[in-house]
Amino acid sequence: MNPWWATFAGLCASLVGIGLARFAYTPLIPALIEAEWFDPPAVAYLGAANLAGYLAGALSAGWIAARMPSAVALRTMMLLATATFFASAMPISFLWFFVWRFASGLTGGVLMVLAATTILTYVPPSRRGLAGGAIFTGVGLGVAASGTLVPLLLERGLTETWLGLGVLALVLTVAAWGGWPRETLHPPAAEPVTTADDLPSASLTLKALYVGYALCAVGLVPHMIFLVDFIARGLGQGVDVGARYWVLLGLGATVGPVLAGYLADRIGFTNAVRLVFLAQATAVVLLTVWTGTVGLIVSSVLAGASLPGIVPLVLGRVIELTPPDGPARKTAWGNATTAFALGQAVAAYGYSYVFAQGGGYVLLFALGAGALVLAVALDLLAAVIQNRQHSRG
Repeated sequence: MNPWWATFAGLCASLVGIGLARFAYTPLIPALIEAEWFDPPAVAYLGAANLAGYLAGALSAGWIAARMPSAVALRTMMLLATATFFASAMPISFLWFFVWRFASGLTGGVLMVLAATTILTYVPPSRRGLAGGAIFTGVGLGVAASGTLVPLLLERGLTETWLGLGVLALVLTVAAWGGWPRETLHPPAAEPVTTADDLPSASLTLKALYVGYALCAVGLVPHMIFLVDFIARGLGQGVDVGARYWVLLGLGATVGPVLAGYLADRIGFTNAVRLVFLAQATAVVLLTVWTGTVGLIVSSVLAGASLPGIVPLVLGRVIELTPPDGPARKTAWGNATTAFALGQAVAAYGYSYVFAQGGGYVLLFALGAGALVLAVALDLLAAVIQNRQHSRG
């Protein structure tokens, strides 16, 4: 198996399962409302359905991987993600859309958990950082592609837009098809089940990281769901202008993982995580105080870069905080991924409820910034407590 073809397959998987299946929906929100497919509260809840599906996918990925070869699971999820675009081409009902938005999120959760771990096993250790960064770059490429293509496709209509995105996803699925490892990869049957509480990884510092990662998701959800609609309708600048800022977010996301790795090499994973949390808080709070062109550009690029960029940083901290045996480390990373997915899902429905009750965009962004500041505070507090415990010991 060619590890670089496999890396390309992973890039395609993150592009389809997250970059398109999740983020192409955001620039479509104003058009869905203006075309009267759904009213604003319903559109927000449909956005939240994807994040709930992502949580389900993250939780079920291990179960799926234990019952079929990884290549089969990954191909199936990419095909299902593609099908969700074609199924969304007609507004049959709210329930119909909800099911398919949930399914699109589920595919993203499974692909996020399985793709990188499957591929990096076959990549030489000296190249795993580069390969991992390339895989997560697919998220940013998907965001940029959706922001570029959606306005062009919308000129032909909403149905044509969904179909066009489906065709793109199908092309990428076919391109990645032969890149996945052919071996049947199952976890060892005799490997003991390890829980977080049984591990040294259950330290206060690691638990604080789980909570902080979940709060990071809470802080970024307003950008994920409401950024384009805020610019298009909230600021009255139109869908095309909103999509341009979405492209900027995507461009930031394409370089975020690489920049995050460079930052961690220079200042360490612990400081890098805190700095990125603060950068995310800055990106979100800017939309409450500075909605001029420069403010929107800075907010979009910062949020875009930190969205996928935080993933390798948290993974790096998990590695630092866990013993080198496989079960402990995998369990801790699974806990972190689930925490992020849970934060997304809860926040998405919470924000959707606030929005449906008349809460404005500024309130949503302010809540998101507060969650990110709290993430930094909890991490610092946990470090102080841990240091005091060590000094007493």
